[in-house]
Amino acid sequence: MSLSDRPILIKKVKKVVGGGHHGGAWKVAYADFVTAMMAFFLLMWLINTTDPEQKKGIAEYFAPASVSATTSGSGGILGGTALGDEGAKGDGSQSVETQMAPDAPTDSSDAASQNASLDASSEEAQREAAEFASAAESLRQAMQAMPELAELSKQLIIDQTPEGLRIQLVDQEGRSMFDQNSARPNPRAQLLLRTISRVINQLPNRISITGHTSAAPGSNRATQPNDWPLSSARANASRLILQGAGVDPDRVYQVSGKAGSDPLYPDDPTLAGNRRIAIVLLREAPVLPTDTSL
Repeated sequence: MSLSDRPILIKKVKKVVGGGHHGGAWKVAYADFVTAMMAFFLLMWLINTTDPEQKKGIAEYFAPASVSATTSGSGGILGGTALGDEGAKGDGSQSVETQMAPDAPTDSSDAASQNASLDASSEEAQREAAEFASAAESLRQAMQAMPELAELSKQLIIDQTPEGLRIQLVDQEGRSMFDQNSARPNPRAQLLLRTISRVINQLPNRISITGHTSAAPGSNRATQPNDWPLSSARANASRLILQGAGVDPDRVYQVSGKAGSDPLYPDDPTLAGNRRIAIVLLREAPVLPTDTSL
């Protein structure tokens, strides 16, 4: 057979674009899913790490700012713009406005004087509190600086009360300020009182001295009849020690005894710490010198 007589065969190849069912479209969908899940878990993590105040701030940031509650008109699109409850759906009654009488004008000079007095009293209170704090710190430093006083520092309680700066000489078990049933301070108490007098002399405030006793062990009553004169006598003996150390007698405002009526430890009135002398530098104006010309 010659070459011209051979049949001609035509082969057609069909090309599939995209790989048919083995294409990459699913990869795009899977990537979107993974991205969405990552964003979801990131959002959950951020929610768990924010505190309530931050969440409130985020909510306010995304809240629509243009929406506001109003009572003007009827609430519809064409409901009117009246500045009240009347509108297209109102009941037809006319609103009544009541005009209150104007307030009486205040005297500017009185208001200014009141404000000035308040500011002055506030500044005075702050200054006095600072002076009390400085006096308390100087007393603590004096107690630590002297070896004979360092061991007695636990028997001093210093604090500020509404009445003023309070310094308390407190008995400890085996370390009392007075002998039993005696009104005379022992050498330990006298040393503490002389040290306290240095702090008292730094300030011009008047002082109040109060004596306290403890309840007798096994007693049904917190206060014994003899405790009243004993506590008063101990407060007065402390006053004499302070005056002997240089405290002006005119600065002594009150000397009193409370026996066991005001225990430092109410849960156990028999504790030694309830026996004490309380010296208070009162919150008030300084004592003016006596005019001897009259």
